[in-house]
Amino acid sequence: MKSVMVFGTFDILHKGHLSLFSQAKRYGDYLIAVVARDKTVEKVKGRKPRNNEKKRLKEVSKYADKAILGYIYDKQKIVKKYKPNVICLGYDQKDFIDGLKFKRLKAYKPHKYKSSKLHLF
Repeated sequence: MKSVMVFGTFDILHKGHLSLFSQAKRYGDYLIAVVARDKTVEKVKGRKPRNNEKKRLKEVSKYADKAILGYIYDKQKIVKKYKPNVICLGYDQKDFIDGLKFKRLKAYKPHKYKSSKLHLF
């Protein structure tokens, strides 16, 4: 079985997230979605997520074969633990990617479906 791993905040799931999951599934049989911890989101985005990590994890679990919370202090520990065959990143992901071999996925209408543009905050 070929596993694929994606990462994200996934605060309010939208069509861009669903496109990310769909594209990633093309690279393997088993999708592992890593949901960012609340502390990580606050550090990276400068604000708390609208939904807490447990709620975001529950929502993402509906679309991935396995949904897990990331680690707070060692961001790449999750990769070492699960050893995915492929890592897929969204078009705009720039944090914590040093040393990773990954596939960059296409944007799905980024002018419309990007969490920061949905005026949720």
